[in-house]
Amino acid sequence: MICQSEDRAGHQTLRHFCNTMGLLGFFKDYILGFLDYETPKVMVVRNRNLGVIYRGVQFLVITYFIWYVFIKEKAYQDFESGLESSVTHEDEGHSGAGRPGGTTLRSNAHPSERRPHSDAHTATPTDRLTRGFRGDEHTVRRDVTHDQRQATCAEHFSVPNANCSEDSDCREGEVDFDGHGPRTGRCVPYYDQSFRTCEIQAWCPVEEYAAVREPPLLEAFNFTIVIKNAIRFPKFNVSRANVKDFPKKRQLSQYLARCHYHAVTEPYCPVFRLGYIAQRARQDWAELCQTGGVIGVFINWQCDFDLSTAKCKPTYSFRLLDTRKDLPTAGYPIPTTGLIPHYYYRFAKYYSRDGVESRTLIKAYGVRLDIIVHGYAGKFGLIPTIINSVTALGSVGVCSILCDWILLTFIDKDEIYSNKMFDDSSKDPVQPNSTAFTIVSYGSNHSDLSEGVAL
Repeated sequence: MICQSEDRAGHQTLRHFCNTMGLLGFFKDYILGFLDYETPKVMVVRNRNLGVIYRGVQFLVITYFIWYVFIKEKAYQDFESGLESSVTHEDEGHSGAGRPGGTTLRSNAHPSERRPHSDAHTATPTDRLTRGFRGDEHTVRRDVTHDQRQATCAEHFSVPNANCSEDSDCREGEVDFDGHGPRTGRCVPYYDQSFRTCEIQAWCPVEEYAAVREPPLLEAFNFTIVIKNAIRFPKFNVSRANVKDFPKKRQLSQYLARCHYHAVTEPYCPVFRLGYIAQRARQDWAELCQTGGVIGVFINWQCDFDLSTAKCKPTYSFRLLDTRKDLPTAGYPIPTTGLIPHYYYRFAKYYSRDGVESRTLIKAYGVRLDIIVHGYAGKFGLIPTIINSVTALGSVGVCSILCDWILLTFIDKDEIYSNKMFDDSSKDPVQPNSTAFTIVSYGSNHSDLSEGVAL
């Protein structure tokens, strides 16, 4: 051959020519091989164990897609979870004059203790409103400190480093984080004259000494709250509400006045008793009235719009959200009840008495309801149906790959099956043919390797 010539003359040009021809041949073989079409060869393997594995895996895959994917998860539907929601609530209820059972108070009780309690007394409006969340608070117990004035008085003994024996123990201007005001530098007798504490400049007398504990409002157990929730799924343009529809507003008012929520008999009645909410949250109402607490009211919408929209009903669940660990409150004594406060807040009412600015400080223990709305809706969609159907068909093909691997790895010890499965037609002699292609009809012409092969 010319590329094997020993002639040194012009051998560089010849070598370059040979390299070029070899590279072109490589690309030619690659392109022609890339355009080849491969057809699977059907081969019947009569092995009962392998057949049981093949059909068993097929059954599991098909069952998974039919039962779990399409029936339970409804993969043929188009889903939406970003619902639009609005929540409003109204509080209703009345009790006696602040004592359990409405009993009579002592004649010298403060005027605030003689007032009858109602929803206006217990309900506290909140501005904590975010997407799908609304807060509602009910005051169930109060510690009231009357007639506080800005003056100097003894610091409470529970404040760190407040106890003293002489003025040098009290640094003037020092402010304790758990205290009530800056210290004047004097050591004065405590209110009951039994010991001495540092003097402070604050609202006097201090709350821990002068607060009057009102009895808990146990009657609020029967107070009701009306929770109205309206939602909309913008993707499907469907709106729903948790209140039954009535043609007239008067009929709706009459219905809400007599109904109470029940999951089976009254699913569209949004009227809940506070005691019912506490029971569903597995909490003792008497303890909640002592310590306060935060309860989550979860409204869940799970709608299938392939069915009637009237079947799109809300479900409710209740759960205590604050922690019930007995953690001591820094700087303050544990209440006489032995229960640690869990939810309370302070506010004051200011007034002028004898020309001096005064105030009434109220420490209110409340039951706060956090109303949280979430949900999703589904409706038949062509695209998710096609995608999941193709995925199911493709997953069935995994069964053949698994069985081929088992066949070639654990059964085909003598490489009999592999030689039959992978035929290279380029090694066979090519007979001249007048057509550019041949048609081979497979039909029922399968390779049956059950004879003469030790399985």
